[in-house]
Amino acid sequence: MDFARIGQIATLIKENVGRVIVGKDETVELMVIALIASGHVLLEDVPGTGKTQLAKALARSLDGTMKRIQFTPDLLPSDVSGINFYNQKLGEFEFRPGPLFAHIVLADEINRATPRTQSALLESMEERQVSIDGETRALEAPFLVIATQNPVENQGTFPLPEAQLDRFLMKLSLGYPSAAEQVQILKRYQQQDPLDQLLPVVGRAELLEAQRLFVQVRFSDELLQYLVQLAEATRTHADAALGVSPRGVRALMKAAQVYAALRGRDYVLPDDIKALAGPVWAHRILLRTRSRQQDQQVQTLLAGILAATPVPTEVKLR
Repeated sequence: MDFARIGQIATLIKENVGRVIVGKDETVELMVIALIASGHVLLEDVPGTGKTQLAKALARSLDGTMKRIQFTPDLLPSDVSGINFYNQKLGEFEFRPGPLFAHIVLADEINRATPRTQSALLESMEERQVSIDGETRALEAPFLVIATQNPVENQGTFPLPEAQLDRFLMKLSLGYPSAAEQVQILKRYQQQDPLDQLLPVVGRAELLEAQRLFVQVRFSDELLQYLVQLAEATRTHADAALGVSPRGVRALMKAAQVYAALRGRDYVLPDDIKALAGPVWAHRILLRTRSRQQDQQVQTLLAGILAATPVPTEVKLR
């Protein structure tokens, strides 16, 4: 497999998801980038915009297992990770795996569960393992969590803490479709749900190979320093109470490598970093003054930092 094959895999997935999702090519591509980069995705948007459909379409495009968790206030951590139960017939304890033991996990309306249950995802998202009753069980690769949440309904919800948000590679939004796209959606769903007809187009072995290969995309020392300068600027900005973490810096590095590979290059450019800074970093920055326009204000802050930080003029590829 070469870098061109990574692009082919991404195209297959995007075209397959496009049979269900209309007109959101950029968001779908970002989802595919996160998938290849082994990162998790948080989809935040108003109800009915297709968040769950997008997550399901991506999962069904892969030849792997998919589990869905409907997060509710009464959901327990053991309902997510699994439990050891006593089998009276055998006279011993048996482990019953929870829905986390899947390749794609859809955490629907994640902010409706209590912090105690939300924390059941922390270890699995970072370390790809689950510890239950003192025993650690590894999760099979690939492992991807796609979580959804509604930003406009606050009653009965529990906002995700910064430690949880930082584990998501990207935070994305679909937005409302245009008038022409809405007509196309109505035509497509008039007789049947296209999701029911969706078949896998990429095998698990192919995806794992792509995840191993993209890290070979070259990242020059100059660009690494540029990346660190951008992160430092978010930490020292007067309006920021919390800047980008080292985990966030690594996340943008990996995402930029995949972004470059999808464009047929074996090296990263400054424009790759700029293109992905918003989706990868915006949810990791906490402003000193909170408001309903927080997302827009963070995007403005990031745009200012990108404009003010000098871009390397000479890049020596290793």
